[in-house]
Amino acid sequence: MMSDLFPQDNIQPGDDAVERARTAAAAVLPGHWDELRGCVSTGQTGTPLAPLWEQFFRLLGAGGLQSLAARQQQLLQQIHDDGVTYNVHADAAQAARAWSVDLFPLLVDADAWKQISAGAAQRAALLNAILADLYTGPQRTLRQGLLPPALVQGHPGYLRAVHGYAPPGNIWLHLAAFDLARGPDGVWRVVNQRVQAPSGLGYLLENRILVSRLFPEAFGQLKVQRLAASYRLLMDTLLRLSPAGAGSRVVLLTPGPYSETYFEQVYLARYLGITLAEGSDLTVREDRLYLKTLRGLEPVHVVLRRLDDSFCDPLELRPDSMLGVPGLLQAVRAGQVLLANALGAGFLESPAVQGFLPKLCEALRGEELKLPSLPTWWCGEPGVCQAPLDDLRAWVVKPVHADCGFEPTVMASLDFGQLPAWRERVMSDPACVTLQQYLPLPHVPVWSEGRMAARAAMFRVYALADGQGGWRVLPGGLVRTAPRGGNTVSMQRGGSSQDAWIITGDAVDDSTLLPAPMRPQDLVNHHRVVTSRAAENLFWLGRYCERAEYGARLARIALRALSGDDDIGPAAGAMLDAWCRSAGLIAREAPALGDNPQGFEHCLIRALSPGPHAGGLVQSLRALGDAAAQVRERLGGDHRQWIASATALELMPVAARRDDLPSAQALRGLEQLTEILSAITGAQTDRMTRDDGWRLLSIGRHIERLTLLGEALGVAFQSRAVHGDSGFNLLLALFDSTITYRALYQKRQEIPPLLDLLMLDRENPRALGWVAQTLRARLAKLPGEAAGRQELLALAPDPDDWQLPALCTQDPHGQYAWLELTLTQSVDKARRLSDDISRRYFAHAQAPERTLGGY
Repeated sequence: MMSDLFPQDNIQPGDDAVERARTAAAAVLPGHWDELRGCVSTGQTGTPLAPLWEQFFRLLGAGGLQSLAARQQQLLQQIHDDGVTYNVHADAAQAARAWSVDLFPLLVDADAWKQISAGAAQRAALLNAILADLYTGPQRTLRQGLLPPALVQGHPGYLRAVHGYAPPGNIWLHLAAFDLARGPDGVWRVVNQRVQAPSGLGYLLENRILVSRLFPEAFGQLKVQRLAASYRLLMDTLLRLSPAGAGSRVVLLTPGPYSETYFEQVYLARYLGITLAEGSDLTVREDRLYLKTLRGLEPVHVVLRRLDDSFCDPLELRPDSMLGVPGLLQAVRAGQVLLANALGAGFLESPAVQGFLPKLCEALRGEELKLPSLPTWWCGEPGVCQAPLDDLRAWVVKPVHADCGFEPTVMASLDFGQLPAWRERVMSDPACVTLQQYLPLPHVPVWSEGRMAARAAMFRVYALADGQGGWRVLPGGLVRTAPRGGNTVSMQRGGSSQDAWIITGDAVDDSTLLPAPMRPQDLVNHHRVVTSRAAENLFWLGRYCERAEYGARLARIALRALSGDDDIGPAAGAMLDAWCRSAGLIAREAPALGDNPQGFEHCLIRALSPGPHAGGLVQSLRALGDAAAQVRERLGGDHRQWIASATALELMPVAARRDDLPSAQALRGLEQLTEILSAITGAQTDRMTRDDGWRLLSIGRHIERLTLLGEALGVAFQSRAVHGDSGFNLLLALFDSTITYRALYQKRQEIPPLLDLLMLDRENPRALGWVAQTLRARLAKLPGEAAGRQELLALAPDPDDWQLPALCTQDPHGQYAWLELTLTQSVDKARRLSDDISRRYFAHAQAPERTLGGY
């Protein structure tokens, strides 16, 4: 393949920017449309640039082409600062990669855009008409043979549960997306259409912000059409058709943080000013949809979804879906909620449908299709595919739907020896096969590795319903480019993206989605909505942070004690053994510390490694990362980075995982982890807004701290280890109170000052009294009725009931019975408090706390 790079050394400093761009531009493969030069490529370099691109390079400003490397660095830095990501393969174990945006935009002139916008609007109207005919109309498309019944009713995307339902305004599609490519003849054609839950609106908006800032002069002088008016139209249409009108609550239904495009879903929800919700955030009660929040159940009237049809309602559609809302379809049929897009359009995404659209357009709209599809044949029609099979290399074989069991395959990319097997596949199950003519994709200019290159690309445009029978095409779009040397556009396989600049010559629309200035009275009782799912994950994020911090501290204490020269004694050894087993730092079958200290140490270090022997600390870190992923949008960039560092940290290097595991290496890993966890604690303490979500996070931390330290203190007294030097010092270290105790009481090792510091001190954040006091203060500010908060406070331990003389009293057997009873009751209350919070705020299972607001 011809190289797509031109050495930067050939660019002379004194050349004109346009001339330098012309000579530096990479050659495009022959037979492909060259967007930079505005013609089909002959494989030669040095061809003049298209007029729009000449203007672009003239408007680069100071530095010209030499400034592009610096602008590329600014782009990468801004992507990092904004935290723009794309989840590869939606794998929880796979770290999200940074979103890839090219420096150059795609420039679309007025003539091309006129064809594209008119064609996309017509297609959206046609697809909407097909849905109306099939689900609520006379099914003319089937009766007249305009669409084969097997292609519609035999497709899993045709939903019989929707038959007879008519959405508000008879608008089935509020948003439709079309993937376009320009052929060698310069004509734009539709390759794919997406009408269930089209993605990309968030990414294209982010791309516009990123790229327009890098070329402000070109963006302004070329009069690039702006995007905000289209987003405003989308929201206005949803509110106009909503059953509750302008005051409706709108949510964006997301598959969750492991969705490939989760970042853009968060971004889009923020831009539109609506609530991001997962299926578990919503519930249907008496045919009405509600959002589960900390303040009760709040009615939802409009759902802008990013879930494919079958996942939306496990009761009536796909029963194994964990992403949807049980009963959602019933609420939609009852007219209580507007779903955008309406369910049932999945079969229209089949490539086979595109072959029937020209006749459908003539029959349903009385006009020819303005934006052509690629020549497409459905092999389910007898004899249709015989001729194409004779020259299979001219076609792309595509499945009719996802259940057909194969991926779209470009036949021209295969060896001749592979073609007979594909012919046999087509002939054996023709109803599952669509043949679409191979189109050499156009190539767009990109900036790669400090040079101008060219990449194959497709252009996704969006048509939006206006709610009054018309359609507007967003003046822009998402350009997706293939990786270097490839001809397949796929973000999952290393592709990139570009902004699209529409140069219409018309006045630039300066509309904005920024709300009107807020008045003081608008801020009364204004609060950020915290969904129950987000609150629950914040609650457990706090608990796992505290649990990990406790486990790291205890592991360090244990390893230092075991590697020291001093004999810790039987009682202190039993206490340490019990602490480690309770925290899950060693396996149940591990030898007792008193019987085999070396074996105990070996098991402790071994449990710091991931895998089947991973102990409680490793598991807590993994759970911490999972909880944080669920509330990514609520955490700052540094906060997320520290959590990622903690979960990725290898406490024991691979080279150290031998039978003679060195404690020194384990201690170094634990010390590093402790520093990271301290940074996470600082971020949660000093960098998070004190809203209801943060209170739940703090409550989770304090419940966990009260439970862990309360149990540890009880073990210290039950084992009587606290009466020895080693046990006394280990207990102070576990409570992180050694320095404080020594400053107050020097070397006195007595029970009253110990309990005063660890139980009653209201200034020591590790003292149980301070923890209980702080926990009660957080509970008192939770939302809900006063009676409900009093019930929670009744479950929380009250340190005012603890008296030092009683706690220090020993019974005739030398036991601190009152202390042990107080600790047992406090730990039990903390656990019951956790359960009650879950029922009240997360599951909404306690009826008195529900607030079922009306419409």
